Amino acid sequence: MKIAIFQMNPLIGDFKRQFSLIVEGCRRARARGCDLAVFPELALCGYPPRDLLEYGAFVTANEKCLAALVKEVHGIGVICGLVTANPDETGKALFNSAVLFEDGRVLHKVDKQLLPTYDVFDEQRHFQPGTATQPVVYKSHRIGLTICEDAWNDKDVFRRRLYARDPVAQLVQDGADVLINIAASPFHKGKRAFRDTMLSSLARKYKVTVVFVNQVGGNDQILFDGASAVFDARGQVVARASEFLEDMVMYDTADGQGGMHPAIGSDTEAVLQALIMGTRDYVTKCGFRKAVIGLSGGIDSALVAYIAVQALGPEQVATIFMPSRYTSPDNYEDTRSLAGNLGVDYSIIPIDGLYQDFVRLLVPDADETALGLTEQNLQARIRGTLLMGVSNRDGCLVLSTGNKSELAVGYCTLYGDMNGGLAVISDVPKTLVYEICRWINRDQEVIPVRILEKAPSAELKPDQTDQDDLPPYEVIDAILEGYVEKAMSADELVAAGHDPQAVADILARVDRNEYKRHQAAPGLKVTPKAFGEGRRFPLAKRFNPL
Repeated sequence: MKIAIFQMNPLIGDFKRQFSLIVEGCRRARARGCDLAVFPELALCGYPPRDLLEYGAFVTANEKCLAALVKEVHGIGVICGLVTANPDETGKALFNSAVLFEDGRVLHKVDKQLLPTYDVFDEQRHFQPGTATQPVVYKSHRIGLTICEDAWNDKDVFRRRLYARDPVAQLVQDGADVLINIAASPFHKGKRAFRDTMLSSLARKYKVTVVFVNQVGGNDQILFDGASAVFDARGQVVARASEFLEDMVMYDTADGQGGMHPAIGSDTEAVLQALIMGTRDYVTKCGFRKAVIGLSGGIDSALVAYIAVQALGPEQVATIFMPSRYTSPDNYEDTRSLAGNLGVDYSIIPIDGLYQDFVRLLVPDADETALGLTEQNLQARIRGTLLMGVSNRDGCLVLSTGNKSELAVGYCTLYGDMNGGLAVISDVPKTLVYEICRWINRDQEVIPVRILEKAPSAELKPDQTDQDDLPPYEVIDAILEGYVEKAMSADELVAAGHDPQAVADILARVDRNEYKRHQAAPGLKVTPKAFGEGRRFPLAKRFNPL
């Protein structure tokens, strides 16, 4: 059996688009002699559809799309994911389903059994868990068809399993010789290595071929890397699709051979490619073509500008430098050099006159030698207002430039540098920002070296650096990884070797600034735990144990 694996980049709810992609994919696969074309989880509507599932018209559109595909596609079997209605009078009204159809008939249907509710997932909000199913015989193979999480419950991989049943084990027990898992498995740093280990373990343990077909692309904050793959009965990768790109790869069960497309070599490069893909998809799927970025002369805005150019092209990116009396001469040169290297539009809007007008009205007794937070934040808010004005004037999306470290400790200004339609690097710790920028400059200087070497500074008062108010970012990021991503307590962090004062300070800042993060622009998730919908903390709280 020759299988064509398609990793699609869907637009949520665009059934016409997905219909065309599937029909064209089947045409290509059939022309290359394939017997079966496999598409990802919820391929018809895209993942995650969220509360669109509450609209009857959305569910009906799934059904109509499937009916049209069954009528249109002939000469090849097709597996794809979709939403289906639950006919029972009890339970949730919908299933997350997969079907196999061929030549005008639906041959097999399964409903997702294991519905995740951790991190960014909330599938029990809308879906009813499916019941166990039997393998389906197709082209002399007994196919065990599963949907994403159904394969994530093996007792030899997960020390604490989330579910009592194991759909994969049941299908193998019932005679499956090929396991097909259609998925919408999100990306984060380190995810592919774990996922490959898990799938390889399943193939080796049960001595069956495992076919993994993943969604690709960015849908709001969640990024999907693709990296669809086939693992043979020894657990070896015998077919691999590209990462962060729509792709088709073929695998033949007769000779155990498949296409092998190049894999990304490092987590650093993977995070960068994820951010580029996520930025492109968010901007374009939201109906924009252009983006605008406020350049400061610092490393964060330099990285966001680079990502935007790679995502959209230099002609679709505008950069604006907004100096004040506290801006160093180096930043005039560095922003201009960066814009020249990237080939983007560059303009300067000085803010000093506006700033002085605000100060005269709001803080008439301001001390120029000891500026308070009011005066400092006024500068950030003037810049944010100007960028939003450019967005209105030119019909472009503002990309904000704050990193995860700053967002975590509140080193950012509401309605100022937090303004924007997308927070591109809000899940990228400052130390990783530097690592990515050094990778970008590995062959030639794209980001001026002085930007990488200068001390980080908001430049909102004379001779200011970030470390006037914060510990070094290496210290911050190590503590944040423990607290935010691993849910470690203060005592556990101190026991792990972190300075007690630094731990107390950083954790207090993280907790105190929850309200800011709830008002931030959506950000692209690239770590195991990002600020946003996958981390749900109350605003009004005081954790105060006895």
